[in-house]
Amino acid sequence: MPSNGAQHAYLAFDLGAESGRAVVGRLNHGMLSIDEIHRFPNEPVRCGNSLHWDVPRLWLEIRKGLNSAGHHKLEGIGVDTWGVDFALLGENGELLQNPYHYRDERTTGMMKQVFDIVPADEIYEQTGIQFMPINTLYQLFASHRTTPRLLAAADRLITIPDLFHYWLTGNAVCEFTNATTTQMVDPRTRTWAKGMLERLGLPSSLPAPIVEPGAVIGNLLPGVGVKEHSGTPVIAPASHDTGSAVVSIAARENSAFISSGTWSLLGMEIDRPVINAEARRLNFTNEGGVCGTTRLLKNVMGLWMLQSCRHCWSANGQQHEYQDLMKAAAREPGFRHLVNPDDPSFLKPEDMQAAIDQFCRKTDQPAPNGPGAYARTILESLALKYRLVLRDLEYLTGNYVEQIRIIGGGSRNELLNQFTADATGRQVVAGPVEATALGNIGIQMLATGAASSLNEVRQIIDRSFPTVSFEPSNPSYWDEQAKRFQQYCEFTYA
Repeated sequence: MPSNGAQHAYLAFDLGAESGRAVVGRLNHGMLSIDEIHRFPNEPVRCGNSLHWDVPRLWLEIRKGLNSAGHHKLEGIGVDTWGVDFALLGENGELLQNPYHYRDERTTGMMKQVFDIVPADEIYEQTGIQFMPINTLYQLFASHRTTPRLLAAADRLITIPDLFHYWLTGNAVCEFTNATTTQMVDPRTRTWAKGMLERLGLPSSLPAPIVEPGAVIGNLLPGVGVKEHSGTPVIAPASHDTGSAVVSIAARENSAFISSGTWSLLGMEIDRPVINAEARRLNFTNEGGVCGTTRLLKNVMGLWMLQSCRHCWSANGQQHEYQDLMKAAAREPGFRHLVNPDDPSFLKPEDMQAAIDQFCRKTDQPAPNGPGAYARTILESLALKYRLVLRDLEYLTGNYVEQIRIIGGGSRNELLNQFTADATGRQVVAGPVEATALGNIGIQMLATGAASSLNEVRQIIDRSFPTVSFEPSNPSYWDEQAKRFQQYCEFTYA
């Protein structure tokens, strides 16, 4: 078994919507351990009326992480981040503009303008990607309409993890799993959908060449990290964070996954994309996976709602830790208030608490009273949303799901885990919490020969990191609420 023998060390940079960290993974005689060596906040910046990521600050933190790993003999380095956002490079490779945040307002109305040129059905047929206004396609079209001279000055488009790989190596490429989140890639050929881009008047030669996860992008440039790390291979993991998270588990056939964090992504790993009228109607996405696989999934708003409520409370001088909120939520009566987490009003409201109140008024429900009630509203609503998405996933794949694997930071939320088991009537297995960093490291292990297959990577992670199981309790109680909840999901208002 290739993983037996001497210790191997790898450095994973995992950047999420709120924070980033550098994690060193050590593989020793078939067991993997990890150590977080640097953590830093990831806060967007508002410049005038625009919302951007502060990538120069993130790059500074990545370099600090490299320095913190100075005493490790590294065999690989890889970066994963969120999807959809991108950077534009000029003719000399310089960054032309601080990348926009996907919650920026510039995409408002852009989906309709795109569909007026290329119908939505054709876009889905060519890309298989769920329609969301934050997708790169609509962001890029917004640039085409609002800042055409800036777009004309661009020589290359790369996604956010690819930007950091570029600064690490000097080589500009787009890793496949993250490239698929742009809604500009043909998942069958695993290449850019250039004909579609040209019909929209977008420069089809702008996106950088696509590489598969596990590709060696290049070697670490001298002077970027400590001298000892110069020349270390920089390896493309599944650079979309959900893609890396799914590397760490097996979620096929009778098992589904929920990557739980700011967003909740519920799906299954399959061998080929599902692109048909029913997948289009249900708005499922076919994101790129590793080793030739596809992740058939749907994006659900996730714990963003709770994070935003905490920001609202904090702005008013009320500090509520997650642990205290969960205890308060557990004491609240059930199903007093339910909301559709995917209602557009929750995507980027100025005040999430007010947005929840408004949804409740429009659906003839009382507004929650206090932080515990808001937290319970969000968690119950998420669990019921998972139930609906799971039903649709089973319909599209023809597989009955017996077990749900909840991975990522949200897997620590025991109350949501139990609600998910209750709402779906399925066993929930939570963990590993560090799934994304582990999957990033796992692909580096595979690329360097420390593991011989994706299955071996998953076996190593499975025996190295414990999980916690949650069994359904009184699912019929949740069945009674499911019809009411579905009505709220079908409800629209002006």
